[in-house]
Amino acid sequence: MASKDWRKSVVYQIYPKSFNDTTGSGEGDIRGIIDKLDYFTTLGVDYLWLTPVYESPMNDNGYDISNYYEVNPQFGTKADLEELLEKAHARGLKIMMDIVINHTSTEHHWFVESRKSRDNEYRDYYIWKDGTYDTPPTNWESKFGGNAWAYDEDTNQYYLRLFDITQADLNWENEDMRRDIYEMINYWIDFGVDGFRFDVVNLISKGEFKNSEGPGKEFYTDGPKVHEYINELNRNTFGDKDIMTVGEMSSTTIEHCLKYTNPERNELNSVFNFHHLKVDYPGGEKWSLANFDFLELKKILMEWQVAMDEGGGWNAIFWCNHDQPRVVSRFGNDETEENRLLSGKMLAIALHGLKGTPYIYQGEEIGMTNPGFNRIDQYRDVESLNAYSILREEGMDASLILDILATKSRDNSRTPVQWDDSRNAGFTEGMPWIEVSDKYGEINVARALEDGDSIFYTYQKLIELRHELDVLTYGSVKPHLMKDDDLFVYERLYEGERITVMANFRNKEVPYPENINAEGEVLLSNYADRKNVLRPFEAMMIYGQNN
Repeated sequence: MASKDWRKSVVYQIYPKSFNDTTGSGEGDIRGIIDKLDYFTTLGVDYLWLTPVYESPMNDNGYDISNYYEVNPQFGTKADLEELLEKAHARGLKIMMDIVINHTSTEHHWFVESRKSRDNEYRDYYIWKDGTYDTPPTNWESKFGGNAWAYDEDTNQYYLRLFDITQADLNWENEDMRRDIYEMINYWIDFGVDGFRFDVVNLISKGEFKNSEGPGKEFYTDGPKVHEYINELNRNTFGDKDIMTVGEMSSTTIEHCLKYTNPERNELNSVFNFHHLKVDYPGGEKWSLANFDFLELKKILMEWQVAMDEGGGWNAIFWCNHDQPRVVSRFGNDETEENRLLSGKMLAIALHGLKGTPYIYQGEEIGMTNPGFNRIDQYRDVESLNAYSILREEGMDASLILDILATKSRDNSRTPVQWDDSRNAGFTEGMPWIEVSDKYGEINVARALEDGDSIFYTYQKLIELRHELDVLTYGSVKPHLMKDDDLFVYERLYEGERITVMANFRNKEVPYPENINAEGEVLLSNYADRKNVLRPFEAMMIYGQNN
């Protein structure tokens, strides 16, 4: 059952398109989620977060919403969504919707109206500025490449689009627009949803519209009125209700995230940041082959853990989502089945001992790996296809680019969930929209459930511990051995209780760390016994008293 205190909750992220297809269309749907609700109760999670299922042209996988009030027919109907809520609630599961209030699709009726004339009542719902045909209002760069302004010939002005050219940024200075946003969010609260994940919500307040020496982030990231707007959003919608909220924060800072999540400020419950998932981007370059920087990974995680704990903020903690490669292939080792199992469990233990709300991305709990695509026609992700074209034009060898995509592409996490060893991994009876990983015979849910020693049961136990032990929820965070090249070690301390987490990130034996209090009951380990060394990928969570 869902915990009374949302801070004890664990969230499972569903990417509906790749989750479970009940129609044979080759794409997952809402009914496919309904069919698997018992699976989530077995795992023990509290919330299901659905990436956007609203009407959308799907230029950005649904993050380009054309109608906030309707369900995209490719996923089903509003009646399906109602049934999902009803059946989830009957099992003690809560549903979190993903919502985008920084921008809409250019097919949204507000934008369609706004471009009819400069005098249209919806014109000011978006950010329109003068420029010349050849010179946009500023030199800001879009997150998806190119200039961040799009020219509209009919009205001879530019609109801001920090993302795709079909995603127009909303003007939060406009009170009518804000009121319409609050009305829409209240509609979904009344509909019965239990939480919201707000996409790139720290970009809603734009500062001055000036040229930048860089991409322009300083003018719209954590902008001048962002806290005022989020506080107003809170007061007008979810603030006095039992609704869990998490904000996705782009290129943010700890200082701002403390403000976003400190309960006294009445903004959001928690925040996602992504700094720890750039430790395999040498010099900030994503499209390159590189080992991850383990010391930097620990440094970033622990800086956020300690500062958010001491400042009364709250983190979302996660390894995976629909935009990131599979963690067992990225920070673990999937070269052998034994290494996949050991490192998959190690990564789970290392993360789930941290302070914050744990997020599990579909397939992570069974140790799904990157699929190892080796042809460009296997990819569907526009970012990956663009990168391939650009790198080829720059003269890079095609086989090297494919090696890079096989480690870095967003499609690594978007292949269908591997339910069993039947055709298409039990995902669909049709043609999957993207190929199923050819590893589904060995790695699938049915097999994981049958094997009592599978990664699945490590996640199940970690969720149980999160629900049961206050020290995991409320305890302070004490990092250890931050300069150690092999081990990730920290303690959680609360009211005389202590949990020690030790994780060996390397495929080798490492001596037991000195000066670490590892006495007590081993709550969870990925080895059956305990020795005087930490074996390859060994991890354990130890419960003891803090005297």
